Amino acid sequence: MDAPGNISWAITATALVLLMTPGVAFFYGGLVKAKSVVSMMMMSFGSIGLVAVLWILFGFSMSAVDSPTAFAGNPFADFGLSNLAAGEDSNVALLGVAYGATFAIITVALISGAIADRAKFGSWLIFAGVFATVGYFPVAAWVWGGGWIMNLGTTLFGEDSGIGVIDYAGGTAVHINAGAAALALAIVLGKRIGFQKGILKPHNVPLTLLGAALLWFGWFGFNAGAEWLAEDMGGVGLIGLNTLGATAAAILGWILIERIKDGKATSVGAASGAVAGLVAITPACANLTPGWSLLLGAVAGIVCALAVEMKFRLGFDDSLDVVGIHLVGGLIGTLYLGLFATGTGVFVGGDLRQLAVQAIAALGVLIYSFVIAFIIGFAIEKTIGFRITSEDEIAGVDQVVHGEEGYALADA
Repeated sequence: MDAPGNISWAITATALVLLMTPGVAFFYGGLVKAKSVVSMMMMSFGSIGLVAVLWILFGFSMSAVDSPTAFAGNPFADFGLSNLAAGEDSNVALLGVAYGATFAIITVALISGAIADRAKFGSWLIFAGVFATVGYFPVAAWVWGGGWIMNLGTTLFGEDSGIGVIDYAGGTAVHINAGAAALALAIVLGKRIGFQKGILKPHNVPLTLLGAALLWFGWFGFNAGAEWLAEDMGGVGLIGLNTLGATAAAILGWILIERIKDGKATSVGAASGAVAGLVAITPACANLTPGWSLLLGAVAGIVCALAVEMKFRLGFDDSLDVVGIHLVGGLIGTLYLGLFATGTGVFVGGDLRQLAVQAIAALGVLIYSFVIAFIIGFAIEKTIGFRITSEDEIAGVDQVVHGEEGYALADA
């Protein structure tokens, strides 16, 4: 476990997942208006700074529990991790902390896409810190740290059932968590000025494609990174192939829907389809055969391409489709395991029990994250204010909030 090769892969995987958050910044940055790109990217970089510090101080301590009924671990059990750093095999333990931090960071950063063009940076940081503390850290404990989701199969069906919630890399803890919170914030902050279909277009498509490429690159660390803890890393081949295959199939599914609906397959659609496929395969990467993984990717690409239209029909302004891609894609990947997870899915040798635990876990995280994010966002909006004024939104959030421009063309 602490062999040089495993340690090397651990630090590489940590760097790959950390790179995903700048990838989110580029992906989101290209999709917003030119006078909002700095603000959009700063919300991702702000998340890196704040959430990494909180994770080291007390978040890691909160991410493991002693009982399935516990809400979260004691944040003061090892505040600042001095005991962990002084313990035996601290090399492995501290790398695990660093790797876990990157998951917490990107979960929070993903939410920011729902409130593009209209959020105060300081208010966003307050939300990010509070949501990480009461939203991500406890949910991570539920899913991976001995909490109720990790033990749901045993609780419902007994220890000998062989049934447990499958969430290898974060369908619930990352994507459903972030997507539900994004929906709540989109409702709290309201619609952008001029919000309607076809009006607000991406200002820099190549930037979005660069972000999607960085995300796909980093996702191999996201999905396969935890294999460094296995004795022989025997599952990494399947995980890597599924991360490639599902994503590729999702691109095809998304651009097919675009071609049917609008007559053209777009590059932004291809990038969005790739992200949808990555989201869907996240919980399922280690528990599907490659063929079922391809089908999952295609389904995710098709359904998410249709789901992003919900905001226009239902009237909420999810600026960059965090709900349509991450919430819907996370639900698809999590529930799909109930049907096709190797050995336990309904259609591959199992029964309805796997689907039942997957659905309970997904619904539980969705409801909790939405409620918590709504309360935090509403409290911020009603006290110090979360949304910039209409005048500032028209003038441009970059200059008003950060005093910068993404493109100083006049001085070129």
